[in-house]
Amino acid sequence: MALTESVDEIIENSNNPLLGKHDSWGRVRLGEIADIQNGFAFKSAKFNKREGVPLIRIRDVVKDDTKTFYQGEYDQEYMVQPGDLLIGMDGDFNCARWRGSPGLLNQRVCRIRLKSGVLHPRLVDYALPGYLRAIHEKTSAVTVKHLSSKTISEIPLPLPPPEQQEEMVAEIEMQFSRLDEAVASLKRVKANLKRYKAAVLKAAVEGKLTEEWRKQNPDVEPASKHLERILAERRTKWEEAELARMRAKGEEPKNEKWKEKYKVPPLVDVAELPELPGGWVWSNLEQLAEAVPHALKAGPFGSALKKSFYVEKGYKIYGQEQVIRGDACYGDYYIDEDRYQSLVSCSVKPGDLLVSLVGTIGRVLILPGDIEPGVINPRLVKVSLDHRVIYPEFLSAYLGSPLVRAIFSIASHGGTMDVLNLTILKSVPIPVPPKEEQQFVLSEIERIETLELNLEQSVSQSSQRAIGLRSSILMSAFSEVLGAMKSVQ
Repeated sequence: MALTESVDEIIENSNNPLLGKHDSWGRVRLGEIADIQNGFAFKSAKFNKREGVPLIRIRDVVKDDTKTFYQGEYDQEYMVQPGDLLIGMDGDFNCARWRGSPGLLNQRVCRIRLKSGVLHPRLVDYALPGYLRAIHEKTSAVTVKHLSSKTISEIPLPLPPPEQQEEMVAEIEMQFSRLDEAVASLKRVKANLKRYKAAVLKAAVEGKLTEEWRKQNPDVEPASKHLERILAERRTKWEEAELARMRAKGEEPKNEKWKEKYKVPPLVDVAELPELPGGWVWSNLEQLAEAVPHALKAGPFGSALKKSFYVEKGYKIYGQEQVIRGDACYGDYYIDEDRYQSLVSCSVKPGDLLVSLVGTIGRVLILPGDIEPGVINPRLVKVSLDHRVIYPEFLSAYLGSPLVRAIFSIASHGGTMDVLNLTILKSVPIPVPPKEEQQFVLSEIERIETLELNLEQSVSQSSQRAIGLRSSILMSAFSEVLGAMKSVQ
């Protein structure tokens, strides 16, 4: 750690209003009005995640709790109480009041205890972070930046007259409360919209969302008839292809037994399933997949995609990172032509669904039209759907619905993490409406997702604006007269 300037030089050379003060005020060094207590180097061998006394480490300073516990002897002197002011002395030099339960002050965390009424505690809270950020900017480091308690003690905080401090705190907190309430209000709307979206998904897959639509469109072909016709077409095409293959080899069938080779997609057992709306039909992935080899395919065994096979550029490897991020372009792991040809059964194409199998299970990504050629890794299943029967977007919405989430949570739980597999996915019953009705459902889901995206942007923009306004309020509070602070909106 190397502080390139003294604390006084940092303040003198800075044009940051957060480090300023009104001309009529003085300054007071933090070490003159507070005790600065360094944390204790508790033995890491006695750390655990369940038993003992909570241990407050650098990572915990800006959190409400800690995930680390200490089982061993300790001095009560190092016990932190809720409301104590803490500073992380490595990394970002974070500063916050402790909001968790009582815990031990670990090394590289210090506690600030005001020992006089010279400066209002809340003014210390508001002023100190700006000074710590300025010190952080002037601290060089090869890896992690370090802060000393000596440097902390030298921080010259602004010192308004005692009679003005209470008024300043009240004004700052009133304006901060207004900002916080505005952002909180948007976040409540966002949470309500998220719940509404989940309710719409549930209503959509149960047929309740489109009750009125069905009344207005009574002549739409039922999905059961549509699916039955397509399954019959598949069988006919297979029989024609098989017969042509046999005759090309000089074989002429003497009876109909050869037709028994056809693998009929299994039916869905509807005995325990709820009754569907008129025009809908229960189906499964084997019925809905394309009639091509490997339309339903789990990723290869891990040994088939070892890191030693990766190349700088070639055929892309699609994994959970793309699915969880919802971004098929993310990632840069590739295999060469020979390895790709050996795994061609796991190859993907535009419109395929990728389903995550491990940990964050059941997440779905629909591959767009501009994807790079590639294969899935062992943590995914690919589904190539027959788009004549079902839209990929409708199946994706269904797999994300509360009903299927409940199925996955029961079928996949075990060990240290949840795991799905192709057998579980094949067993999931899928309600299929007519294509026209699916389109209506998807338009409603798209409308809600647009609202959600716009609201997300509003929350983000409002949060950023609130951060800027908080800085403006503090700048006015510490650099100008109180009347100027009151004018900040």
